[in-house]
Amino acid sequence: MEMFPPIEPIQVGLLPVGDGHQLYWDVSGNPSGPAVLFVHGGPGAGTQPTYRRFFDPAFWKIVLVDQRGCGRSLPEASIVANTTPHLVADLEALRLHLGIERWLLFGGSWGSTLALAYGQAFPQHCLGFVLRGVFLFSIPEIEWFMTGMGHFFPEAGRRFATFLPPAERTTPLAAWQKRLNDPDPLIHLSAARAWCAYEEACARIIPRPDDGLPVGPGVLSMARIEAHYMANDGFLTPNQLLDGMEAIRHLPAIIVQGRYDVICPPVTAFELARVWPEALLRILPNAGHAAMEPPLRSALIEAVEQMKAVVID
Repeated sequence: MEMFPPIEPIQVGLLPVGDGHQLYWDVSGNPSGPAVLFVHGGPGAGTQPTYRRFFDPAFWKIVLVDQRGCGRSLPEASIVANTTPHLVADLEALRLHLGIERWLLFGGSWGSTLALAYGQAFPQHCLGFVLRGVFLFSIPEIEWFMTGMGHFFPEAGRRFATFLPPAERTTPLAAWQKRLNDPDPLIHLSAARAWCAYEEACARIIPRPDDGLPVGPGVLSMARIEAHYMANDGFLTPNQLLDGMEAIRHLPAIIVQGRYDVICPPVTAFELARVWPEALLRILPNAGHAAMEPPLRSALIEAVEQMKAVVID
């Protein structure tokens, strides 16, 4: 399926949520329709106007929000009071601010993690879930990101590993954190560009010509916040999301997973579906991680279209 036409927001705001943070949010589409919340990835990525185009604007009330430190939220790239419980509370504060009773959660990668964490905390306010590239923030998943992806993208893996001097490679995540949090822009921006270039290079089944090259705005928030969460195991207890599935098993869910997703390998989506047998798992044989790859993009739009029948009932 093709994406819906570009649209502009009908409401925009900054929501103060404490600790000095203000969250950028916008609403577009049908103001009286069922609500859908786009939960962006990273942690640290932020939203883009293109993300509204996954949803039929004649049907859905479309909500985008930039999480703490991300995108147009303030302060940029801040890791102060930035944890999963904070972000869950922020989404609930936004729901109350917008006067939404229940909403569909649409999240990929880290967005799937946060959507599940929010859903398990507030199941009564969820219509259902559309998830992509499932990530549960287990220690093996973090280790895979740091070293395993290089088995499939060795050029990118080598650039990532050798960015650090030999003396720092025995504890790479701590070394990356130190550099990303250094006050000197020459140090933290060069580290952020290297971190994000590594992830970009591994994101698609067919890499783009510029994958692995320095990337644009938002690199610091993406890299700094992502490393912050990885160093703290996502601020989740071991198996927290799998153990908490009883809270949301009754809610409809569609899981869309690229077979060749190197960043979030399909074994995690398979494990989630094992403890959530009511969910529909679709593994795409010709897709990687990036939501904008044509097979994933089309499957995600189809999944949201399927959810129309659920929310109408």
